Amino acid sequence: EKRPSEEAKPTPATAPSDDSGSSIDVMVPTLGESVSEATVSTWFKKVGDTVAQDEMLCELETDKVSVEVPAPSAGVLSEILAEEGSTVSAGGKLGVIGSSAGAAASASAANVPGSDAAKGEQYTTPDAGNGRPNADVEDAPSAKKAMAEAGLSADQVKGSGRDGRIMKDDVAKAVAAAASAPAQTSAPASAPRAPVSADDAAREERVKMTRLRQTIARRLKDAQNTAAILTTYNEVDMTEVMALRNQYKDQFEKKHGVRLGFMSFFTKACCHALKEVPEVNAEIDGTDIVYKNSVHMGVAAGTPQGLVVPVIRDADAMSFAEIEKAIAEKGRRARDGKLSMAEMQGGTFTISNGGVYGSLMSSPILNPPQSGILGMHKIQDRPMVINGEIKIRPMMYLALSYDHRIVDGKGAVTFLVRVKEALEDPRRLLMDL
Repeated sequence: EKRPSEEAKPTPATAPSDDSGSSIDVMVPTLGESVSEATVSTWFKKVGDTVAQDEMLCELETDKVSVEVPAPSAGVLSEILAEEGSTVSAGGKLGVIGSSAGAAASASAANVPGSDAAKGEQYTTPDAGNGRPNADVEDAPSAKKAMAEAGLSADQVKGSGRDGRIMKDDVAKAVAAAASAPAQTSAPASAPRAPVSADDAAREERVKMTRLRQTIARRLKDAQNTAAILTTYNEVDMTEVMALRNQYKDQFEKKHGVRLGFMSFFTKACCHALKEVPEVNAEIDGTDIVYKNSVHMGVAAGTPQGLVVPVIRDADAMSFAEIEKAIAEKGRRARDGKLSMAEMQGGTFTISNGGVYGSLMSSPILNPPQSGILGMHKIQDRPMVINGEIKIRPMMYLALSYDHRIVDGKGAVTFLVRVKEALEDPRRLLMDL
């Protein structure tokens, strides 16, 4: 827990100058639905730098995307309230921009030894130890005794008495807060790390998890703890899809300006199957089942920062070309870290293509609160028995992970069989069979 004196330290550096009335606060922008915190990853400017309006000041890292914060006005960055690595809340203050060079002068004065601002900081810090204006205030005798028994110093207790005097009740509150803090922080923590030798420790590198990686870890573990996840498998002969793609890919790209890939076939096949098995496209809300009347398809995409799932809204109403364009555009924005929060929310079903990395078979994990996710895998030539004869066919394993609380085994198997049938005979998609 930070002492008030530590929280107050930046204050002298931001003391208002003669024209501070025209200074403008740099605020944390709206981060998106259900996102309340972000981490300051990079400051592009330092205190005293001149900035132009809309020039990028810093970059925030939220649970899923990076957010750049532009300067709300031209001026001089006179104060940075949230340093790199610190956590800020939505609507919080990041810094202050002064309208003249005077703001920069007052900001830099705090860092000059012997200046009035620096002296003010050195003077005010001790007295602000626990919020009391006078460090010589005599605490209540009962409070002193309670602090001694609890092993607390006066700096660790906030006084509620006159002039910040510490009372016995204040000590009890501080003890209770200290006791509850470990319980709160230890809940999500993993098991303690096994000890390592000094030689091994010297060759290790410790890097703090990004907020995106922390969120991925938390959400996936929540999915395991909440949903009854089960996976069913099947395999699909990709001969017909590959033949259709090879036949029309040049014409398709020439007309629509985008390559014809396999993802549009799988998206179409899933939308087709979801109409027959709507519970795979539904979600649980308390004791209710919420059935969706549209398919907002999440397409898992790997990025240097981690896995993100942009959503293609109303994929069931899209053509092959519209799906391919949307997937290409979302994938490009995901790799560049330019996806907005809105683009990653509201998905009803997800497709994950591990085959691009060479995966032959895996069990995908649900993307909560969704009830189903389809895992695609590597296409591999295998000997198959076709009409009593052994033939070499391009085969792909399919895996459907589903929430058994809402989807029965029959529904899951039916869904996967419908996807298999649509891909092995794409004409079924045209005929809605």
